[in-house]
Amino acid sequence: MKNLVTLLLAVSLALNASADDSNADEAAFKALLDKDWSFRTQEFPALARENNLQGFDGKITHVSEKDQRRRYEFWKQIKTDLAAISCDQLGREGCINYRMFERQMHQFLAHYETRDYLIPFNSDWGFYLSWARWGEQAELSTEADYRNYLLRLQEMSVVMDEYIALMREGLRTGMTQPRVILDGREVPVRKQLVEKPQRSTFYQPFLHLNKNIPAKTREELQQQASTVVMRDVVPAYQRLLDFFMDEYFPQARKTLGASKLPGGERYYQEQIFRYATVDMSADEIHQLGLSEVARIRAEMETIIRALKFDGDLAAFIDFLRNDPQFYATTPHQLLAEASYITKKVDGRLPQLFGKLPRQPYGVAPVPDNIAPFYTAGRYVGSPLSAHRGGYYWVNTYDLKSRPLYNLPALTLHEASPGHHLQVALAKELADQPDFRRNDYISAYGEGWALYAEKLGVEMDIYETPYEDFGRLSYEMWRACRLVIDTGVHTKGWTRKQAQDYLAGNTALSIHEVTTEIDRYISWPAQALSYKLGEYTIWQLRHRAEDTLGASFDLRAFHDFILSLGSVPLDILEDEVDRWITESSS
Repeated sequence: MKNLVTLLLAVSLALNASADDSNADEAAFKALLDKDWSFRTQEFPALARENNLQGFDGKITHVSEKDQRRRYEFWKQIKTDLAAISCDQLGREGCINYRMFERQMHQFLAHYETRDYLIPFNSDWGFYLSWARWGEQAELSTEADYRNYLLRLQEMSVVMDEYIALMREGLRTGMTQPRVILDGREVPVRKQLVEKPQRSTFYQPFLHLNKNIPAKTREELQQQASTVVMRDVVPAYQRLLDFFMDEYFPQARKTLGASKLPGGERYYQEQIFRYATVDMSADEIHQLGLSEVARIRAEMETIIRALKFDGDLAAFIDFLRNDPQFYATTPHQLLAEASYITKKVDGRLPQLFGKLPRQPYGVAPVPDNIAPFYTAGRYVGSPLSAHRGGYYWVNTYDLKSRPLYNLPALTLHEASPGHHLQVALAKELADQPDFRRNDYISAYGEGWALYAEKLGVEMDIYETPYEDFGRLSYEMWRACRLVIDTGVHTKGWTRKQAQDYLAGNTALSIHEVTTEIDRYISWPAQALSYKLGEYTIWQLRHRAEDTLGASFDLRAFHDFILSLGSVPLDILEDEVDRWITESSS
C-alpha cells in the first residue's frame, strides 16, 4: 500500500510539473507574440491602421538601412527567445502558431541577410505603385482624417529618398533587377508628374470633401493639399524618375537569374522557402514541372481531337489567339462577361462550401497607369473595417490580348471560390493571433486559387470546350512556371527561351507571355507557389477520398482547409491528415 501511495504521489507531482511547464511555455509564448506585434505595428503604421489601432494615421513606414538593421536585430533576439519555448507544451493550435511564427522569424532574418530589401520593386508592382493608390483607397471623413493623410504625403517624400538610397546601394553591390525587364517601368512614375494638383491621384480625396466640415476649413484643406502635392509629392516622383533614367536603368545588372546575384544560390533557395514553403530543390521542382506539363498537354490534345480541329496544338493555339469570336470589342463587354461569371459562380458556391464570407466583392478594371504591363486580373482585398468590399480587377488594356475563353478560369481564381472567398473568410478568424490573421502565404493562397479553377468543372461553370481548354491552358501556364522559374534562376535560361516555352505550351496571348516572363524574372520563386500549392491540395483531397470513401464530405473538406487561414504546406498536410484520422474514427 505504501508503495502504491508513493507511486501515485510521484505521478501527481510529474503531472503537476508538466502542467506548470506547459503554463510557463504558454505564458512565455504569448508574451513574445505580444512583444513582436507591438513592435510590428510601431514599425509598419499601415498594418496598425488596418487593425484599427489608434495613433498611426499620420505615419508611414521608413525603410533606411538603419531601419532595416533595427528590425533585424529585434527579430534575431525574438528568434533566440522563441527557441527557449517548447512547441510540444503549447497544444495543437499553439504549436501551429509556434511553427508559423518561427517560419516568419526565419523569413524576416533571411530578408535582411540576403539583402532582398535592396530590390523594392518588380515588373508589375512596387512601393511607388502602392503609394499611387492612396488617393482612391482613402476613407476620410473628419478634418483630422484629412490632416493625417497630408502628413503621410509629406512623409512620403522622405521615404522616397530612403528607397532611392537603398536602390543606389543595390547598384553598388549588384543587387538590382535585370536591365532587360526595366523598359516601361518608368511610365507610372511619369504619370505622377502633374502640372496641376487637381490632376494628381493623391489629391483625389480633396475633390469632394466631407460636407460636414465647415466651408472655410474645406477651402484651407484643399489649399494645403495643393501645396503638399506640388511641393512634396511631385518632386519626390521626379527624383525617382531621374534616378531610374540616369542611374538605375543604365547600371542595372545584365544577368538574368537570381543565382547570379551576390549570394544568389542562398537567395533563390530562401525565396523558394518563402513563397513555396516546400522542402524541395530547384531541380526537383523543375522535374515536377516537366511531368505536369506532359500530363496537361495530353488533356489539351484530347479536347482538340474532340473538336475535330484540323491541326496540331500549335495550330489550335494560333487559331485561339487570332479568331475574333474569342475577344471582347469594348472594355465594358469584357467587364460585363466577368461580372456574369462571378454571379453564376456565387449562386453555385453552396454546392461545395458550407461556410461563406460576409464581405462582398465587385468587378473593376485594372487602373490605367499600370494596365499596360500588368497581369490579366488580380484580387484586391479590403479590411473588414473599410466601407468597401474587395475587388476583382480585370485588365481591359489591349483587348486583343484578353481572350474570353480564359475568363472563367481567371474569375474562379481571382474572385470566388478563389482569392476572395479564401481571404475574406480568413479575415473572420478572430481567434487566431494577429500575426497569423495578417499573414498571406503564397503557396496556400495561390495554390487554393488554382485549385478553385478546377472546381469550376464540378460547378459546371465552363460552358464550351474552348473555355475548358482555357482552364487547361491556365493550369499549363502554372505548370510551365515550375519549369521556367527554375530554368531562368538556376539553369541559365534566356528570356527568349522562357518566352518560347510559355508561348508554345499555353494559349496565352503574346502580350501576356511577355509580361508574365518579365514577372518571373523580376520576382524569383513567387510563381512556383501556385502549382506547388494546388498540387498539394489535390494530393490531400485524393488521400481523404481514398481513406474515407463514401463518408467523404467535400463541403466539410473545403470548410476545414479554409478554417485554417493561410498556412504553409507542411502544416496544411499535417492538419488534413489529422482531420482524415478524426473523420474516419
